[in-house]
Amino acid sequence: MTTRRMTVSQALVEFLAHQWTVDGDHRERTIAGTFGIFGHGNVAGVGQALKQLDHDQPGLMPYYQARNEQAMVHQSVGYARMRRRLGTMASAASVGPGAANMLTGAALATANRLPALLLPSDTFATRVADPVLQQLELPHDTGVTVNDAFRPLSRFFDRVQRPEQLYSIALQAMRVLTDPAETGAVTIALPEDVQAEALDVPIAFLQDREWHLRRPLPERGALDRAVAAIRSASRPLIVAGGGVLYSGAEDALRELAEATGIPVGSTQAGGGSLVWDHPQYLGGVGATGSMPANRAAAEADVVIGIGTRYSDFTTASRTAFQNPDVVFVNINVASFDAYKHGSQLPVIADARETLLALRRELAGYRVEDTFAAELRRLTSEWNATVDTAFAASGAEVPGQSEIIGAVQSATDPRDVVVQAAGSLPGDLHKLWRVRDALGYHVEYAFSCMGYEIAGGLGVKRAAPDRDVIVMVGDGSYLMLHTELVTAVAEGIKIIVVLIQNHGYASIGHLSETIGSERYGTRYRRQDAEHGFDGAEVLPIDLAANARSYGVDVIDVTPGRDAIDRLRAALAEAKASDRTTLIHINSDPLDYSPDGEGWWDVPVAEASTLATTHEARERYEEARAHQRPLLG
Repeated sequence: MTTRRMTVSQALVEFLAHQWTVDGDHRERTIAGTFGIFGHGNVAGVGQALKQLDHDQPGLMPYYQARNEQAMVHQSVGYARMRRRLGTMASAASVGPGAANMLTGAALATANRLPALLLPSDTFATRVADPVLQQLELPHDTGVTVNDAFRPLSRFFDRVQRPEQLYSIALQAMRVLTDPAETGAVTIALPEDVQAEALDVPIAFLQDREWHLRRPLPERGALDRAVAAIRSASRPLIVAGGGVLYSGAEDALRELAEATGIPVGSTQAGGGSLVWDHPQYLGGVGATGSMPANRAAAEADVVIGIGTRYSDFTTASRTAFQNPDVVFVNINVASFDAYKHGSQLPVIADARETLLALRRELAGYRVEDTFAAELRRLTSEWNATVDTAFAASGAEVPGQSEIIGAVQSATDPRDVVVQAAGSLPGDLHKLWRVRDALGYHVEYAFSCMGYEIAGGLGVKRAAPDRDVIVMVGDGSYLMLHTELVTAVAEGIKIIVVLIQNHGYASIGHLSETIGSERYGTRYRRQDAEHGFDGAEVLPIDLAANARSYGVDVIDVTPGRDAIDRLRAALAEAKASDRTTLIHINSDPLDYSPDGEGWWDVPVAEASTLATTHEARERYEEARAHQRPLLG
């Protein structure tokens, strides 16, 4: 028998179950499982296919239930990052709102260069039932569906209009998912009638298929030019991005840094590239970075970017690198990122392979002892600053830095901290002391409120032997917290530290700095003037909300011993085998130490508010340090 009679959905699900990513001698499932929320658009297609495969070949394609379609994609991304982009999950949604709910997740996956497979159902290809329930209708183009919104958000998009198209579409989708330079959201739109149509599927399509990870070597000319630039440097700096971790290059980075003495600062995605107390590690760099890293960046004559997108937070909105003669060596597997900021020294290659080559080519080179001593002094000063920020103040309502310090002290080196939005990413980038390459998981490319709990579940699925600590503010929690039900349903243990400050702390602070006086950023009852700036906070019990989902809850009430009780709560949560949410209030006006970074958020040029006028003056002063072109 050379073919099997199957529906499009049955063929696709079984095909996905036989895809493997290979990196050297390591081999793992490319699609480790499928999330699905079923509706009329996919219950008879993908839903039936998953059930049938589970019946015929139990365990071949695990199915996971979710409570929100966006959260399915977030779990896939959390899983993929923890697996260093070697594996991910598929997410199947129904027509219309179910599919549209995955749009944010698609954008997040693509922005983070992380693989996620999306299977949104589509309206009838035959249009025999037109318009179908939940169909978007546009009179100027009746062929447009909700799923066309995935096109600008996906690294690959296609629609299976006919059963015969499945083979080429599925193979192209896998190509993009497993390509380190192209990966991101991959979307295959599945019309609900086509999902159930049958065809004779070649057996070869359903057999195991391996996708070998590309590790392109640096070209000789590009490598030689990079080496010459680095050898000429007196104040070099490495900026380690997420590509270091995805390539598994942290050991190669450490060896290069130790051999040459070149200091290292990390982006949000690169947190963990070096452990916090490594002699060459300066901390986070950029708008949310540390003082030592930002001072090194300001004077660097050669910046070696490795696997970084050079976002505005990394460059501090192009104010971080102030040396007028600075040269950028950009090492990246994607040419799009390697050429950023006008670099004339791109090295388009795998991070690990390039670092190994640089280690050989830079033999005998080492930074001056005076430069190294200066950086050690700055790092020592910063570590003392962090120690002070971590110390319990004894305040009734502690500051966020104290809370981070308490969480840090209660964790083990291999625990993973998960965060994404608000003031926590900036504070963690400056303060968190990473002790393991995969111990710092902050989604900061899309910085999506609501990612944290769902992403944390994805991390735990990928690394069940680690404790996962999700830190989330009340703003993000209210955006998307229902995957706590998923944790309960599957018996997945995560620890959630819910920090309540009764508003949007991060944007409140930003609003104050740009002269808008925290307008609209507090959770308050609406007053007679239709504002939300009163003193009375909303009587919302988020601890009770979490408890209603079936998770264990520890409520750390305000008090001078709140930090001690937080540490005790964390110890209790770590000892448990169930999901625990720890609720604690924080003071949103107690800020973390200044790391000497800046972020460009334009301030109104004309205003009747005195605070806005003052903010504009400060803005113009800071913007004077901005450089239109870095390379």
